[in-house]
Amino acid sequence: MKWPEFKLSNLAEKFISGGTPNTKVEPYWSGDIPWITGADFTDGEIILGRRHINQDALNNSATNIVPKGSIIMVTRTGVGKIAIAQEDTAVSQDITGIILKNGIDTNYVVAAIKNKMATLLSAQRGATIKGITRKDIANLVLTLPPPSEQQRIVEILDQAERLRKLRVEADKKAERILPVLFIKMFGDPTTNPMRWPQKPLIKVCIDKPEYGANASAVEWKEGKPRYVRITDILENGQLSPNGVVSLSLENWEQYQLVKGDLLFARSGNTVGKTYLYRNKDGLCAYAGYLIRFKPDTKKMEPAFLFALTQTNYYKSWVAARKRVGGQPNINGKEYSILSVLCPPLPLQQKFSAVLTQLDTNRERMRTCCARQEILFNSILHRAFTGELTASWRKAHMKELLQEMEVQAKALAV
Repeated sequence: MKWPEFKLSNLAEKFISGGTPNTKVEPYWSGDIPWITGADFTDGEIILGRRHINQDALNNSATNIVPKGSIIMVTRTGVGKIAIAQEDTAVSQDITGIILKNGIDTNYVVAAIKNKMATLLSAQRGATIKGITRKDIANLVLTLPPPSEQQRIVEILDQAERLRKLRVEADKKAERILPVLFIKMFGDPTTNPMRWPQKPLIKVCIDKPEYGANASAVEWKEGKPRYVRITDILENGQLSPNGVVSLSLENWEQYQLVKGDLLFARSGNTVGKTYLYRNKDGLCAYAGYLIRFKPDTKKMEPAFLFALTQTNYYKSWVAARKRVGGQPNINGKEYSILSVLCPPLPLQQKFSAVLTQLDTNRERMRTCCARQEILFNSILHRAFTGELTASWRKAHMKELLQEMEVQAKALAV
């Protein structure tokens, strides 16, 4: 049985555009109608409740309501985020709503669009704000099995998605271990209940803080250093496995990272973010919006210092210290006066050994997660080639043929 193909425009009853009510009219933003942007999407779900508008805002702006049960898709600044509306929701201009014709499984179409997401992403245009057009969405070609098989595919994919989300949640819980372990061993740095000595950061480091290379990124090749930029550092202080580049500088050795180097982000929305270099990260050099501190290992264990920067104490210090002008900024001199706990070195080393084990476990989890993503993508691919439900289809062929005939008449174009 060969599934028919349809453009999304043939499956949709209506496409809905969005807009933003005037933010200077305060009464517009005091209603009970949820209004969302692309920032309100997370892992296939929509977060409601951040902003609400009233009926006047709806009447006097380009925003529109996407009905409950319809598809909501980000088409600018974050293209590809997609979910199903859990209630009637107004949307911004970065979002397109899709109301499907009767008899088509919404969850199936969402999964089918995800399977074709690479096609949509490749169609993005725009110098500063990238997006796709209504035409790009409308012309997306999807395969459409009979309704019963649509539901069967969705059931299987839902099971796989639940397993994937359990893995993601496990990873998030693992990331919370570090600050909890730190406070258990050393107490909250804000109150310092164990009365550890405290010193400015510069006093437990070798030399002065050093700024990174002022060079552009170039394609990475074997033998070249990885160019570590602020955007390469994840919130948990690890390096992103994606977007690896090198730097356009011949004499880059002075910026080469060595074991124990601790980098601080000095500018931008993620000012304060930190990264501890480990040998497993390979040959690396760091960029100019990062500042390097070299902990003196006779006084301070680098892993201990990094863990301190993952606590709420450090995050509160950053929030209070950063200057807000064109963009937030903390320079090397300001980082130098950060007050750090100085427990006995043997206790720091004991803590560091535990972190090494945590790193090992994290690498195992990352490998497992990567394998799971490969498996999920394989299942997704097989779902839309017909392989996933081949045996089930064979057992239900008579009913499916009847459904396909009815569906073809309903969607005749």
